[in-house]
Amino acid sequence: MFEKVLIANRGEIAVRVLRACRELGVRTAVVYSAADADSAAVRLADEAVRIGPAPSRRSYLNAAAIVEAARQVGAQAVHPGYGFLSEDADFAEICAENGLTFIGPRPEVMAALGDKSSARVLMSRAGLPLPAGSVEPVPTVDVAVEVAEGIGYPVIVKAAAGGGGRGMTVVWSPADLPRAYAKTRATAQKVFGDDRVYVERYLTDARHVEVQVLCDAHGNGVHLGTRDCSVQRRHQKLIEEAPAPALSVATLDTIAETALRGALEAGFTGAGTLEFLVDAKERFHFLEINCRIQVEHPVTEMITGVDLVHEQLHIAAGTPLRLRQEEIRLHGVAVECRVNAEDPDRDFAPTPGRLERFVPPGGPFTRVDTHGYPGYVIGPHYDSLLAKVAVWAPDRELALNRLERALDEFDVAGTVVRSTIPFARRVLDDAEFRKGRHNTGLVDRLLTTDSPATTPHPPVTAASEPRPSTATDSPTSD
Repeated sequence: MFEKVLIANRGEIAVRVLRACRELGVRTAVVYSAADADSAAVRLADEAVRIGPAPSRRSYLNAAAIVEAARQVGAQAVHPGYGFLSEDADFAEICAENGLTFIGPRPEVMAALGDKSSARVLMSRAGLPLPAGSVEPVPTVDVAVEVAEGIGYPVIVKAAAGGGGRGMTVVWSPADLPRAYAKTRATAQKVFGDDRVYVERYLTDARHVEVQVLCDAHGNGVHLGTRDCSVQRRHQKLIEEAPAPALSVATLDTIAETALRGALEAGFTGAGTLEFLVDAKERFHFLEINCRIQVEHPVTEMITGVDLVHEQLHIAAGTPLRLRQEEIRLHGVAVECRVNAEDPDRDFAPTPGRLERFVPPGGPFTRVDTHGYPGYVIGPHYDSLLAKVAVWAPDRELALNRLERALDEFDVAGTVVRSTIPFARRVLDDAEFRKGRHNTGLVDRLLTTDSPATTPHPPVTAASEPRPSTATDSPTSD
């Protein structure tokens, strides 16, 4: 095992990784920007290195500064968390060139799987079913039109290098495709530096189901069941649960086994997630693989008893996988709600500000992953995720009731700070969601109703601009 790990991230995931390291007797160092000098991670780590000003491109996305920090503190490995550089194959290669272990797959594997187009080719060869559409990138609008005509509308245009719910446009009619194609390519170039896109059939009544896998460098691998992430807004997940509800055991087993086969055949190592769309007839289609820990990993940990970050560290240190598939047992149901500092009544605009009160819930089988505390200042520079509330229960009904109780207890308040808790309660109260019959259209349906997302509150006194989504999971992806 490593003696010291550098954590190249911020927020709740930095705290999560830090705690896992400490439990294994591994010393920690964290990097931080000028905006995060008073963060929980900086307070808890054995060492902290300031790597730049607030903008992420000059701090958390600054590979050279992070590697120099690792060398400065004598770290043997770098844990990238999620978002930022966690799926950057160039960064993983830079780490290797500087004698640092990148806690994730090998650079060449990450490069192949991080590109949606090449990942689709690899998974297709491994026998995973793909949505109808182009396997290779679509080079011109004329080819895009030809593909769309062949598979039928609606279609979705996706950036090959996309992530975090960005670089995707749904197209409902032929007249809209040329503009959507041009727009998506322009967005992809601006955000990802890569304008390649592909076109696939858009499944309107689909469920978003993903599979957690662990694979070592010795050819061993296990899956840890499924998660449902269908509660999404603009392809960003809001509520996740494990295992995926209202699907047959046969379907769940087949998806999980298929996912593990694909990961092993691609040479994946570490903790990863394969994502699928499942239609009303329980036919499933591969979307992508995420080569990192997911935001929603706690629900898998709660139903399996496996600490995924511990396993990441052991695998990266070269230890053969400590788990066998027959040893993995799924117990009960876990549900997680992301609590974002956003105002649902203002189109989920971020609400940076100082937390005057911050009292997370407690009670039986209730877990809160957060970096918040009273007096903490939520800045305008990063993702708005403030906390994750996850609960476990022997059955889904009790798990949902327990999550409602926990959210009722969560006291988050600040002068201009709002949270997404009231909207999450609307989701939990929805009849179709309670029955497990929901799909990825649930949030849009709720937002088109007349019911307010929150209770009335005084006007916001400070304007806030939407912040860059640099630290989130990627949902249709992630």
